[in-house]
Amino acid sequence: MPQRFHEGDFVRVRDDYPIGHIRTPVYIRGKQGVIVKDFGAFGNPETLAYCLPTEKRELYKVRFWQQMVWSSYKGGPRDTVDLDIYEHWLEKAE
Repeated sequence: MPQRFHEGDFVRVRDDYPIGHIRTPVYIRGKQGVIVKDFGAFGNPETLAYCLPTEKRELYKVRFWQQMVWSSYKGGPRDTVDLDIYEHWLEKAE
């Protein structure tokens, strides 16, 4: 399966709230970040948690600027948070 994203690509996390074991934090859904690393393909933890067959999915490290994540953030403009997010949660940002 070819990579959907590459280092430096701007992405947005899906703003979705499905029921079940979800590894993507609620506070980051709908937020925009940048791909900083591709870890490779791994089993999808959302189905593995229920012992179901799973497809491998690319796992990316995505960097988010704190001021874009938290509207009342008082820290510096260069402060970031990095999260590992599976590709099916990401879409290309405009």
